[in-house]
Amino acid sequence: MVTSEYAMGIVAAVAFAVVLYEVVNSGPVSTALRNIVQQALDGRM
Repeated sequence: MVTSEYAMGIVAAVAFAVVLYEVVNSGPVSTALRNIVQQALDGRM
């Protein structure tokens, strides 16, 4: 690949990371993830 292809790949990866970050930090998703972690930590062994 040439340099411009690497640059486009990096831009696409960063854009995907930003979208994923926004989704994970949105209200409902954040609450759901927090609840899952809390249930896992409260589990009895």
